[in-house]
Formats: sequence, structure tokens, C-alpha cells
Amino acid sequence: MNLRALRRRVLTPDLTETLMATRGFRVKDEAGKELLETIGRMFVTGYAHAAEARHPRDAEEHLERLPTRFKGFAYEGAAMAFAVLDGLPFGHSRHFEQFLAGRAADHVYMAYVGLGWAMARLPRFRWPKSAATDPLLRWLVLDGYGFHQAYFKTDKYVRGQYVDRDFPWPAEGPRGYATRALDQGIGRALWFVGGTDPEHVADLVDGFAEHRREDLYAGAGLAATYAGGVTEDELELLRRRAGRHAGILAQAAAFAAETRLKAGLVVPHTGLATRVFCGATPEEAVRVVHGARPAAPFTDHPEPAYEVWRQRVAREFAQRREIRS
Repeated sequence: MNLRALRRRVLTPDLTETLMATRGFRVKDEAGKELLETIGRMFVTGYAHAAEARHPRDAEEHLERLPTRFKGFAYEGAAMAFAVLDGLPFGHSRHFEQFLAGRAADHVYMAYVGLGWAMARLPRFRWPKSAATDPLLRWLVLDGYGFHQAYFKTDKYVRGQYVDRDFPWPAEGPRGYATRALDQGIGRALWFVGGTDPEHVADLVDGFAEHRREDLYAGAGLAATYAGGVTEDELELLRRRAGRHAGILAQAAAFAAETRLKAGLVVPHTGLATRVFCGATPEEAVRVVHGARPAAPFTDHPEPAYEVWRQRVAREFAQRREIRS
């Protein structure tokens, strides 16, 4: 066995870690179980290809052969692996940077989430410098960190509703926003914890303190759009349960559509979700996202430019729904 194959074997998570039975997540039905376990399998597959790659472009060849619906999850896993390699005390520390310089540029949102996964597995002194990340998108890293913690430490972060107070990353921007970005990732994880059952997911969200629910619903809405696993009626149920948070649910769905459209990974479910949550096609939803994007240079005071962006999109879709009703 060569060194790279050994590295793959040592670093790659065991597939059993992604099984619903292992995680103790709700199983709505066999189709939902198969979907979520396939997502986990594709994530680990992407991680494994990256862990063994001589150079990030070698991993791209394998990632590009994967099914359209799941390719983004594989890029997310690969990003985590390259970030983990950067955090090891040997070798060079430009794997993640080189990855984003290639085809992963079209998967930048998923890559930043994968970077957050890596941070959850690395000691803090090996975390990347926040100044080296995109000043608008760096909050997605905390989304990834929050997802990881809720997915693997469900008792603590979901059932115990733990809050990572005074989170030390990023060094730039208002420190208090970190907990909100983490909650957005926890909300995405609730889609998995709840087994794509929107009633159960909404019950989980509504069990949290009121001030956390907006970000949790945003995460759940993004996962419902990007990962899927539900019918139109189930999406409508989630929208109704979100209540006054329906605008942020639409924002999250539009961001999910942007993530898929930018990478060329739009699938039929994408349009179903944006129609229910946004009252728009994926392309129309993405035009709103682009139109609301803050102009550089980005200012993170008094609130992050990323949050300004989210709220602009949420207001636009809320206003459109009011006009139609």
C-alpha cells in the first residue's frame, strides 16, 4: 500500500458513521432513509478521493463522475479532507486553496461548509486564519461547523440545545453573529436528524428558544431545498409551520438554488422547493440573490454583510408573497 492509499485509509471517516441507525435519527420512510444515507456515502466518497489525491485536480476527475444530485455533497467532503490535510503538522498547507482554484470554485459554498467540518475535527491552533477566507462567505464555515456538531453530537446540540458562546472564529466581524451562523448549520442538520419529516423537523425547531428559530428554520429550509426528500405537500407544511419565518425560509431556498445553479447541479426538486418557498423558479430566485448581494468592499459592522444579504433576500420574497395574497 502506498503512502497516499494509507493516508486515505487512516483519515477517511467510516461509512457506518453516516447510517441512520448509527446516528439514531428519525426514519420517516425507506426512501428518506436511502436518500440521507446516500448523501452521507457521497460525502465520505468525496473525502476519500481527496485524502488520496496527489493534487486537488486529481480528486476532481473522480468527483465529476458522481451523480448530479449528490456531486455537491462529494465536493463538500473533499473540501473537508483538504482542510484536514492543511491542519496536519506535516506537508504543505495549501490543499484547500488549490482546491478552490480549480473546479471547486463553482462549489465554493459547499467547500466553505466542508471547511467548517474540518475545523470541528482539528485543534483550534490548527484552524485556518479567517483573514484568508472570503469576507462575505466566511460565515458559511460556521454553518458547516454547526452542522457537524448537531449531526455527530446530537444529544448535546439538538436535544440539549447547547450554545457555543464567545466562539473565537472569525477574528473579523461581530463576535455575537457566530452563534447565529452556527444555528444556521444546526438547522440544516435538523433536516437529517428529523429524517426529512417536516412536521418532526418543525417540532424540533419550535422546541428551541424563540430567538434561535429564525436561523434554525433557515437551515432547515436550505436543506429541504438542496437535499430534498419531500413532496410538494410536505414543503407546504414546512412553510406553514415556519409562520412568520417564511421569508427567511424563502431566502434559504434561494441560496440553495444559487448553490446548485452555480455548480450546474439543478435537479427537479430544486424547482419544486423554490416554487413553494419563493413562488419562483430557481433562475428567478437566483436573480433575487444576485440583485441583493452587497457590493465590495464588505463591511461587517454593525452586522455582517452576509446577514445584510440574507435579510434583503428574505424581505424581497416576503413582499412578493404579500403582493400575491
